[in-house]
Parts: sequence; C-alpha cells; structure tokens
Amino acid sequence: MSTPSTPLSGVNQPLKGIAFIVLATFLFSSHDTLSKFLSGIYPIIMVVWVRYLVHTLLMASIFMPSSGLRVLRTKKPGLQALRAGCLLGTSLLFTSGLMFIPLAEATAVNFLAPLLVTALSVPLLKEHVTRGQWIAVLVGFSGVMIIIHPGGELFTPAVLLPLGSAMCFACYQLLTRLVAAHDSPTTSNFFAGLFNTLVMSALVPFFWQSPQWKHIPLMLALGTCGMVAHLLLTQAFRFAAPAMLAPFGYCQIVFAGLLGFIFFDHAPSLTAQAGIAIICLSGLAAAWQQRKKGN
Repeated sequence: MSTPSTPLSGVNQPLKGIAFIVLATFLFSSHDTLSKFLSGIYPIIMVVWVRYLVHTLLMASIFMPSSGLRVLRTKKPGLQALRAGCLLGTSLLFTSGLMFIPLAEATAVNFLAPLLVTALSVPLLKEHVTRGQWIAVLVGFSGVMIIIHPGGELFTPAVLLPLGSAMCFACYQLLTRLVAAHDSPTTSNFFAGLFNTLVMSALVPFFWQSPQWKHIPLMLALGTCGMVAHLLLTQAFRFAAPAMLAPFGYCQIVFAGLLGFIFFDHAPSLTAQAGIAIICLSGLAAAWQQRKKGN
C-alpha cells in the first residue's frame, strides 16, 4: 500500500507519477501473492524475516556505497522505531490473514487504512476532519461489513487479522507524516527495514525451516518486490501530488484480484465485489475531500 509523500517543488509530470504508482501497486500485489504462497509452506515469522532481510540488503547495496552510515542517521529514533514496529505489525497480521482470507478481499479490507488515517488524525494530530470525510469513513466501514456479512464465508475471527493490519498501517502512515519533517524517505525506509530485520532475526531461530532450493528465488523476489515498490512509490510522489495519485493506488485491489484468480483460482463473489467497490469509492471520496479542504 502507498504512503503519502510530498512532491518536489516545481516538478509536475503527472504521467510519470501515475506510471510509477501503478507499477508500485502491481509489485505490492505480487509481494502479497508471494507471501500467501510461501506462508502456506513456511512459518510466517520466517517469511516476514526473509522479506525484511532482502529489503535491507538491497537498500544497503544501493545507498550505503555513496552515503555510508549517514543514511541511518535519524533525528527521531524513537518515532522511527515506533513507525517500524507498526509496519512490522502490518506485515505479520496481513500475511497471517492471507492464510485464511482470499487475496483481493484481504487487500480491500487493508485499504481501510487511508480512512482510519482520516479518523485517527483528529485525536492524534489534532487535525480538522470535515463532515464529508467522516461520511466517507463510515461508508468505507459499511463496505467491509458487506464483504464479511454475517453468514458469509469470511464471517470468521480471521477477518480481524487484515482489520488489525489496516489499523497498524494507518498508524504507520501517521508516523510517516510526523517523521517526514525530520528525516528523508530513504532514511525512514532503510531504518524500518533494518529495525524489523533485527527484530525478526531474534525470532526466526525458533521457527526455522530449511528452505527448498526451488523456493529461494521466490524468497528473493518477495523482498525485491517490496523494496522496489517502496522506491517507485517515493519516485511517484516526486512527479505528482498525492491527491492526484490517490485514485491509482486502488489499482492494487484490481491486481490482487487478478493474481488471486490466476494463482489461487479465486474470484470474489458479487457481494464481495460490491463491498470492494464501496471501499474504493469511499477512499476516493476521502481523498477528494482532503484535496478540496487543502485548496
């Protein structure tokens, strides 16, 4: 999922920004597809550890030769650690949810995060939220209730996992907004990757399962997709404003549905499709309200 950033002043190339964010959403969906497949074979702790280990090693190979350890210098280490922990919570909860919830539906529920950001920005950031934005939040939650309606196959405790993931990701986005005033996106991404790699490295020996050779390329691809997607996302917001790019972030749900059908032979039911559409429309409405409020 995408994280808002601020475009460089004077730079306005929306087509480039759109191309970057669409490609990023495809890679995020590919990452989730690989997570779902690998977590059916290996412990979730190990899958998440591999994701952050590869991410960190790639970041180090790209940025440390020119920047050295300066890339890890942060003015807000406490906030950065809390931000990284929220991202780790998102990874663990969402990957766990994929064991029980189809890819498209889990992705749609996770896209409550932008709406939760709107709701949480009131008590945490003391921001003003308009009536239209509150309506969008409530409509988004109604979309989730349609997906997990009582009596449906998704009406199980397992749906709390992607819901918890959405809450963690909302907190992650709010903390990203706070640290953005102090640290660069590169420092924030590198710090989160390294912090979570260290945390998971302390846990993975208790869940270790020797990987099969044929799965090692998939594990490498998992971390690569995640890291490259984040870099593309950063580039997207360099070329276009977040309000313009917000609608294209929902391509991730479309890609998740396509990949879920191709690799797991699952197509969302008509009821789930209706709920997914409502979540997307409410998210777009909230983004439009935010843009309108900013003008």
